Amino acid sequence: MPESAGPLLEAIAQLSTAPLTEIAQRLHQATRPYLDSTAMVIFTEDCTGRPQKKSGAESVISQVSIAELDAVRSFLDGHETWQGRAPIGGQEHPVLALPSPTNALLVLVDPRPAAGQDAPGQDAPGQDVPGQLADLTGQDVPWLVRYLWNLAAERIREKVADAPPSYLIESRAASAERVRVTAELVDRHSTTLETLLAALRSPALADDAARKSATDVAAKALVELRTLNDRTTELVEEPVATAFQRLREDLRPLTHFSGIDVQFIEPPVNGRALPGEVAHAARAIVRGLVLAMVEQPEVRRIRTQWDCDGENLLINVRDDGMGNLSTDAPSIARLAQRVEVLDGRMTMDLMQGWGADIAVTLPLDPPGRKLPDAAAWDLGERELEVLQQLAAGQRNRTIAAKLHLSENTVKFHLRNIYRKLGATSRTEAIAMAHSSGLH
Repeated sequence: MPESAGPLLEAIAQLSTAPLTEIAQRLHQATRPYLDSTAMVIFTEDCTGRPQKKSGAESVISQVSIAELDAVRSFLDGHETWQGRAPIGGQEHPVLALPSPTNALLVLVDPRPAAGQDAPGQDAPGQDVPGQLADLTGQDVPWLVRYLWNLAAERIREKVADAPPSYLIESRAASAERVRVTAELVDRHSTTLETLLAALRSPALADDAARKSATDVAAKALVELRTLNDRTTELVEEPVATAFQRLREDLRPLTHFSGIDVQFIEPPVNGRALPGEVAHAARAIVRGLVLAMVEQPEVRRIRTQWDCDGENLLINVRDDGMGNLSTDAPSIARLAQRVEVLDGRMTMDLMQGWGADIAVTLPLDPPGRKLPDAAAWDLGERELEVLQQLAAGQRNRTIAAKLHLSENTVKFHLRNIYRKLGATSRTEAIAMAHSSGLH
């Protein structure tokens, strides 16, 4: 083996075994000998807990947003490479974007040929001017960079599809926090913009042209803010019918080549959307159960069914084997652990000569936490209910609808809550509630 191949093989090995939390750093390190960059961002919608995986300059990776990555993705428009200038982390940078077969996106910020690598049109390698975009066409991107990126994207897909317990715990926590923060942002800025619109539309203002211009700007900003909220929700939720269709696609090769009749009973199309971590776990659990059943002799038919009662995803998988599936098998134990992580239940009914019938119940919401003692803050029952909704990231309008109150009454309760907690802002009240175990 040539000595120069050693670092490359080591990089491939590091990527192949990388945990999700380190995959961006390892890919960044692996690609630097061929194509350098100030920062690297991976964007994948499969990973609901952390759709962004980042490495490099803190000033870039700490500020980059989903909206910015969505914009870069739109520039690709089916092409294998896009290069140009785009806002990343709140500032415009030279950017190189690469898609992948798994629909993940790789964004390299300030890309430049690595030392010793010739760039097109450059006499001196590695002497590019900071802030200028190195001329890297789709054909000029080193093939090893594409290969390493596709390897990393496939690694992410496999890790998410496997849905190990550690991933599910992290995803649930990260998803809940992102929804809470985004809802708080929307609530604060929507109120500001709605107030601005009301003032600018006032007939007391004489300058109609100025008022119309300002109104248009504010209306556009309000739409963009709410679009961001909707986009965040899309990343942490998946329609139940879409999640089930992805399961069918996952199992299609098995149904085609195994000779076993795998039947799918569709869930209601209007069922409640599934949190991303629940959808991933459900697919992984069903895949695991089907594979365990296929390994048994005498199995000719397997039926899998999903349903939703509004609070839980109800899964049933049944085979027509001899009922010999072992509850002590390591594969079944691992599946049971995944169910347990999401506070679910799994029951197995083994009928000798008739097959196995397995039922799984996965709650759609995180488990409720014990409320703090209202006496500590001297909160009334209704005030505590409002605080609970506030801590969950709900807007005033939503709180009013859920508790059957007017928005003015909600605001009245919030003023009393702030006073009793000693909080000076909505954010501070939420933080105090979370520190007391109220989520």
